[in-house]
Amino acid sequence: MKTGQQQFTIADQIVYEDNHIIVINKLSSQIVQGDKTGDAPLSELIKIFLKERDHKPGNVFCGVIHRIDRPVSGLVIFAKTSKALSRFNEMLREKTLQKKYLAVVKNKPPKLKDKLIHYLTKNEKANMSKAHPQPVNNALRAELDYELLASSDNYHLLKIDLHTGRHHQIRCQLAAIGCAIKGDLKYGFNRSNEGGFIHLHSYELQFIHPIKQEPIHLKAMPLSNDPIWLYFKSSLPE
Repeated sequence: MKTGQQQFTIADQIVYEDNHIIVINKLSSQIVQGDKTGDAPLSELIKIFLKERDHKPGNVFCGVIHRIDRPVSGLVIFAKTSKALSRFNEMLREKTLQKKYLAVVKNKPPKLKDKLIHYLTKNEKANMSKAHPQPVNNALRAELDYELLASSDNYHLLKIDLHTGRHHQIRCQLAAIGCAIKGDLKYGFNRSNEGGFIHLHSYELQFIHPIKQEPIHLKAMPLSNDPIWLYFKSSLPE
């Protein structure tokens, strides 16, 4: 994707920061945590950035709280202290961290808004999940709500309210209703996007601050000049 993403630094990507947490608007080219590619993950890039910016002599703590897939962009929270990491892990167990996504699909969904419930099994070898309408062996229940926000001549913008955090959940569940995400070859879209990104973005986070106990509500559009994201930007609710 020729979007000029490389011009962005970690400083450009910060959406929220205090002494305990840092929230980054991830580029679709970045990985959250190290993988077999050997590419530098965001967790390490943040450590380097904080060490240099804050002139820290020792090691910098940066705890990974949650992940989004590499071809997906958007909001990701990192903990700057072990106390914040521990409390965020508790939030995830109690499902009090609210996540909303934006997805662009080719086919209009069957309803303007709906709740999707599937049972997902994972194929480790293919790194894919499969959605089943009923429980099957070794399947995990997956639940989300979607709402159609806007349409262009060729594409449709959906807002996704994610209730469970399963492997490739949004990608798999939307594909199961005939709405594969634009660019997502793995789940049935007919062609890839240049650069390998898909039109799925972690758009909104709501949570209670793990230390200050204050409500935090964050939104961020992709750091991209992709024409489809730019087209739909004006369709988003405040």
